[in-house]
Amino acid sequence: MLVILSLFGWMGLSDYVRAEFLRNRSLDYVTAARALGLRHDQIILRHVLPNSLTPVIAFLPFRMSASILALTSLDFLGLGVPSSTPSLGELLAQGKDNLDAWWITVPTFGVLVGTLLLLIFVGEALRDALDTRRVQ
Repeated sequence: MLVILSLFGWMGLSDYVRAEFLRNRSLDYVTAARALGLRHDQIILRHVLPNSLTPVIAFLPFRMSASILALTSLDFLGLGVPSSTPSLGELLAQGKDNLDAWWITVPTFGVLVGTLLLLIFVGEALRDALDTRRVQ
């Protein structure tokens, strides 16, 4: 399931990356680098790529969170991995079937929320660490 989501999930990200590169291509520092006589590959590697990666890295944790939620949702509906394989969606489905057994649903929901929050916090820290526009 993860392979199928990955096969089709890169398309939205590629549009985002292309838009960032096109936006950065028209900025003043690229024009200045061209005026200095730098080759196209030098301009891309030194100027455009570092400045384009920061917004893309900020976007990646949300894409990964969406993939985790999609896999969990498919498992909850019974359309994901086989029912003998443990997963968060299967645990949530078991908790829905046994409403008196709250100890199945509450920790599973907590793990899911904690995983998604930590993923987003790590992505934000990575974005801050790699931000080229930030003045130190």
